[in-house]
Amino acid sequence: MSRTTADLALTDVELAIPEAQPGIVGDLMTLTKARLSLLVVITTFVGFCLASGPHLHWGRLLNAVLGTSLAAAAAAVLNQVAEAHVDRLMERTRHRPIPTGRISRGRARMLGIALAIIGPLYLLVTVNAISAALAASTIAIYIWLYTPLKRKTPLCTLVGAVAGAIPPVIGWVAARPSLDTGAWVLFGVLFMWQMPHFLAIAWMYRDEYAQAGFVMLRRDDRTGMATALDSLLCTLALATFTVIPAVSGLNHSVYLSGAMSLDFALFFLAILFLLERDRGSARRLFFGSILYLPLILALMVLTKA
Repeated sequence: MSRTTADLALTDVELAIPEAQPGIVGDLMTLTKARLSLLVVITTFVGFCLASGPHLHWGRLLNAVLGTSLAAAAAAVLNQVAEAHVDRLMERTRHRPIPTGRISRGRARMLGIALAIIGPLYLLVTVNAISAALAASTIAIYIWLYTPLKRKTPLCTLVGAVAGAIPPVIGWVAARPSLDTGAWVLFGVLFMWQMPHFLAIAWMYRDEYAQAGFVMLRRDDRTGMATALDSLLCTLALATFTVIPAVSGLNHSVYLSGAMSLDFALFFLAILFLLERDRGSARRLFFGSILYLPLILALMVLTKA
């Protein structure tokens, strides 16, 4: 809404982004992972556009984006409430508002609960019931499944990717309340995109994760071979999902050549990660995935049939 971004992109994509400066506004931005809201806005917008006819219903689009962003913020806040004791152990998270005491855990919990109620309820009132149900399920998956699983199994990344892949589906059903082919394609693209993206993050920060007790990688994968191979396979699966819009008639034929070019570029970075398995190759894959997503989504919108 992201690790699993979404993590909504509601994941730890903020690893590469400096924390907001202390202060009430900065603390609230950090607590809600406000920078990640851009990903939620983009993917919800894309889903809405692809499901719409020739004319956009701008009011409903704004309501869908706002409600989904509130739900994503709720998941981010409640995640930090649950992991406040762990955040103190990692350099990249120990300056967050709760570990430093700038915002109490109790107040953060109240904010998270309020957002978790307001977001889905807003979608229910202004958009439709199916978008509200999807937003509520995103919060539930992220908090009740993904967050506790991070300390138990590397499969948590798959669970988190489900939550991160739901925002474009919310956008789709906001414009067209049905889970048809286009909605599932968007879900598949966002789900598969998150895997190489977050596996690269997990490899770069594997020591910090291990110190905090997070099980983001296979315990026996000391060389990174399994992590890099999983990244490569998921990149291939992602390419398969990005081809579907062309062959199913959702997008014009020009879309296919652009999508295949982007897929090849990401596949090349995944190959380099497999061959080198160091921080540099993981970082290139991570930033390559950041460039890939808005480009493929923009291509989908611009070439919509």
